[in-house]
Amino acid sequence: MTITRRQLVKALGASAALGALHPFAAHAQVDQVKVLFGFPAGSSGDTVARRVAEKWAGSAFSKNAGVVENKPGAGGRIALETLKAAPADGSVLALAQVSALANYPHIYSKMNYTDKDFAPVSIAAIMHHGLAVGPMVPASVKTVKDFLAWAKANPKDASYGSPGAGSTPHFLGALLGINSGVELRHVPYRGSIPGVTDVVGGQIAAMVTPHGDFIANYKAGKLRILATSGPKRSIYVPDVPTFAEQGFPELTTEEWFGFYAPAATPKPVIAAANAAINAALKEKSVIDSLAIVGLMPHGSTPEEQARWQKAEYDTWGPLIKKIGFTAES
Repeated sequence: MTITRRQLVKALGASAALGALHPFAAHAQVDQVKVLFGFPAGSSGDTVARRVAEKWAGSAFSKNAGVVENKPGAGGRIALETLKAAPADGSVLALAQVSALANYPHIYSKMNYTDKDFAPVSIAAIMHHGLAVGPMVPASVKTVKDFLAWAKANPKDASYGSPGAGSTPHFLGALLGINSGVELRHVPYRGSIPGVTDVVGGQIAAMVTPHGDFIANYKAGKLRILATSGPKRSIYVPDVPTFAEQGFPELTTEEWFGFYAPAATPKPVIAAANAAINAALKEKSVIDSLAIVGLMPHGSTPEEQARWQKAEYDTWGPLIKKIGFTAES
């Protein structure tokens, strides 16, 4: 059968209209997506990656459920370096804390990636950080000011852990020390879990990290959460006052995890991934799983994610300068 030019133009027009009605039409469904995460399994962010990725099976984005590959180290930078070199076809994403893209440029004069190497896909979850103490600190210490008084009187033991040097929890502890005039020695860990274990075991006095990583031990009475970092109290530990309530409003912050793709990933692929992520975040099983680790699900458009990231970059620049931390510190 011979197709005339008029028939061809008409067919192409119909195809374009169909594509407009179905924005994923030009997107080839991925067989399985690998999600890179730069911290150990078992942490709160790892829960986000796993619970969201397992919901992608049969979506317009992926035929099968996604799988998570933990690549801990360097405060999450290893995972992002790996993502930069990954195929830009939707088969590899990364879940990263915003500080890896907003804070680190203020810290490291040389990095193996920039924010231009990645395409935002969607915010996934918001977290509040917390300050917790364990058995090394007397039971009489119940507030942030109590802890600072104890730290000042016990300088050899006045330490706090964080999930890594250059992380937001590291800086919250540093700002607490600077603004109060009390020297607090920082002990960086490779993720939250090892540090929390040491706090519970009495090897270190305190820990600043996503407060969800404290909840199980807090409920078991193995550690005490003295403060959380949100603008208002956490819905998961409503009896714990915020830093601001205790006279430290400069420590108010909400950090978040977001999904990223390699920069060259086509927009239809980003759109399909965004839809799959946002659909997963609305499922009750995902919401319930995130609640266990103290995270609040929060989907977004890629554009909103980019705006939030820029705001974090602008906020933390002068604060990091005040702390004086660099990669050589």
